[in-house]
Amino acid sequence: MLVNKVEICGVNTSKLPVLSSNQMKELFQQMHNGDKQAREKLINGNLRLVLSVIQRFSNRGEYVDDLFQVGCIGLMKAIDNFDLNQNVKFSTYAVPMIIGEIRRYLRDNNPIRVSRSLRDIAYKALQVRDSLVNKYSREPSITEIAKELGIPREEIVYALDAIQDPISLFEPIYHDGGDPIFVMDQISDEKNQDESWLEGIAIREALQKLSDREKYILSLRFFEGKTQMEVAEEIGISQAQVSRLEKAALKHMRKHI
Repeated sequence: MLVNKVEICGVNTSKLPVLSSNQMKELFQQMHNGDKQAREKLINGNLRLVLSVIQRFSNRGEYVDDLFQVGCIGLMKAIDNFDLNQNVKFSTYAVPMIIGEIRRYLRDNNPIRVSRSLRDIAYKALQVRDSLVNKYSREPSITEIAKELGIPREEIVYALDAIQDPISLFEPIYHDGGDPIFVMDQISDEKNQDESWLEGIAIREALQKLSDREKYILSLRFFEGKTQMEVAEEIGISQAQVSRLEKAALKHMRKHI
């Protein structure tokens, strides 16, 4: 998707300006001195940064215009909070903030509802995560985030899991020019393995070898979950007879499986 060569929100993206590092410093200094036009120039001069970020979310089915506007909010927050005294490139500081703003937008518009308290914990954890990344220049562990927030580690994990975007089982994860491989192709199902399928066939065939009374007893015992006493009362024989018939039927079935 060549979003840098199209009109987005009325902006001709092919004509967006690019600022040098010296220009950026000068504009930040002017902005901090109260120059509002300098802030506008910083926003316009970094819109390409927003474009590069929203391409990561191009497969979410969201309108590019909406993502661009949300990304611009993240950009403006980054500009307003950027500290020139920190030895960090503006793009390094801004990209996580733009991504965070877009992710919040996507989570808030998620059809799966997550409780407000869980979302709050997750958002705080993400903010602390961004802060620790800037501080240590590495990805922090969940334990470090939990310690910073004073919240149990398990609660942080649960909150972050709760806000994850759902993935369709038909989401393609690999394509080599032939048939694509989907998420569902990578998920095993123990209830649907060939071995279980063959066992089911063998059991059905073995059941056909039993008498109607034996099949009825096994059906009541193992498919309806009734006790031997309940079976005895239902078919009008003693519990001891039910036990003998059941054992004989199972022994007979084993010969055919």
